[in-house]
Amino acid sequence: MSSKIPVSVLIPAKNEEANLPACLSSLQVADEIFLVDSQSSDRSVEIAESYGAKVVQFYFNGSWPKKKNWSLENLPFRNQWVLIVDCDERITPESWQEISELIEKDECEGYYINRRVFFLGKWIRHGGKYPDWNLRLFKHKQGRYENLNTEDIPNTGDNEVHEHVILEGKVGYLKYDMLHEDFRDLYHWLARHNRYSNWEARVYYNLLTGKDDSNTIGANLFGDAVQRKRFLKTVWVRLPLKPFLRFVLFYIIQCGFLDGKAGYIYGRLLSQYEYQIGVKLYELRNLGGKLNATNNSESTSQQLKPEKEVEKTAI
Repeated sequence: MSSKIPVSVLIPAKNEEANLPACLSSLQVADEIFLVDSQSSDRSVEIAESYGAKVVQFYFNGSWPKKKNWSLENLPFRNQWVLIVDCDERITPESWQEISELIEKDECEGYYINRRVFFLGKWIRHGGKYPDWNLRLFKHKQGRYENLNTEDIPNTGDNEVHEHVILEGKVGYLKYDMLHEDFRDLYHWLARHNRYSNWEARVYYNLLTGKDDSNTIGANLFGDAVQRKRFLKTVWVRLPLKPFLRFVLFYIIQCGFLDGKAGYIYGRLLSQYEYQIGVKLYELRNLGGKLNATNNSESTSQQLKPEKEVEKTAI
């Protein structure tokens, strides 16, 4: 394209030097790029600036808003359209052409973009991973991320991950996909999902305890794809044997086996992820989110004997 497309791109980041070159290369036709960083200790800032991105530092104070909503409220966007892209995602030339045409028509306030997830070199096309619609392109004054009341949970990060955008106005769907391909390793995948499972455990807890959802997209069986998925989650959290069911659902019922070895490994890891959520939910409900919580009677009965008494017993 000979001219820039009037879109401001927002990239939340922290220590993403492995993914940023491919991501930023795919965004060069955008009129403006903001990288909102959380004090990266690697070369993320240097790489972003080399591609012409404006770097802004975000300092999370442990309460709402998190990074994306803070950015939507505070960044000086020079375009009304904003596109939110994660560091491990890329926007294809076909998508950019489509975006350019749609924002010129101005028939909607926002657009869902479908995402292709790649894992161990394979597009995970089955197992319910595709289609994977995300509302990422919208007029920035009219969209904000929902608040699922999870910001106080430790070790979940400072960025909205699975929260969805609440948008005022009509939405559409892009025809072309974006690509999700992390260039790091399984260590980072597991570390990331360890954080995500903290977040999911609180979401499960909120659903089970009837937490107010007035600031969310809501659960609706007859709504859009995201609302239907949220409705199904309200049923899912009450089912037994969820780790086993997660694998059966992904690998057998939703045909994850068609994605070969990568599909099998992905299914096993999802089952493990579901187990992590379950035990963290148990910890949250029974121990206040701590590994061990003792009351006075238990601590008294379980105290170790004094050293001299132990020696006497041994003799």
